[in-house]
Amino acid sequence: MACSNSEIVKTAHALADAARSAILPLFRVDGIAVENKADPYNVYDPVTAADKAAEKAMRAVLEARRPDDGILGEEFGTKPGKSGLTWVLDPIDGTRAFVAGAPTWGVLIAVSDDSGPVYGLIDQPYIAERFEGGFGRAVMTGPQGERSLRTRGNRPLAEATVFTTFPEVGTQAEGDAFRAVSGQARLTRYGLDCYAYALVAGGHVDLVIEAGLKAYDIQAPIAVIEAAGGIVTDWSGGPAHEGGRVVAAAGQQQHAAALDILSRFV
Repeated sequence: MACSNSEIVKTAHALADAARSAILPLFRVDGIAVENKADPYNVYDPVTAADKAAEKAMRAVLEARRPDDGILGEEFGTKPGKSGLTWVLDPIDGTRAFVAGAPTWGVLIAVSDDSGPVYGLIDQPYIAERFEGGFGRAVMTGPQGERSLRTRGNRPLAEATVFTTFPEVGTQAEGDAFRAVSGQARLTRYGLDCYAYALVAGGHVDLVIEAGLKAYDIQAPIAVIEAAGGIVTDWSGGPAHEGGRVVAAAGQQQHAAALDILSRFV
């Protein structure tokens, strides 16, 4: 199927709109169906009816608009494609926050080729903020209108704000590695899931350090942060689009300082 960058952008926004429509009627609703998926790091790993409804809605849009593209989704797996492009979907990144009623979850949408993500969206439906990056675009829209995205740029680790989702981070060694970095930073905060990556792109946060991620957790943040001037790698400085241990940085200085410490643990 013929493809243009503008077509991809329009399709990505259509997916985000479809996910919003599927999720918002189910947010902060008592009695929503919740299942528990076990994972190696957390005993409680929920998936809700909203996760499934959102991914189904996005897949329906792709079937209508981009049937030759592949799909990798958290809830319904992989659909092979013919075009060389794959849509990487996390219908609700931060389902624990969703279940708790906190508006820090988000919808993650990325488009990838063999080299990794080329365009991505981080969408927070409840507060109506949408961050996008790729094809020369790095913008967000929200209650205050549209503005360009730009990371903070270089600053010393001693002046940095550092985020991770879980205080444990992952294994004991991974947690120790994170604490070695955060112990030298000005401010450490926890629990924002994908929204922390959006804050890196928006110029508010210096570092996000995590472990145990999947491709659908990180590909959209990679596209958005890199478009805004930031850096996303694994803890050794290599590609991060397959997940695993990830560090996202607002500038080269923070990135180098974090890798110098993290490399002692990997």
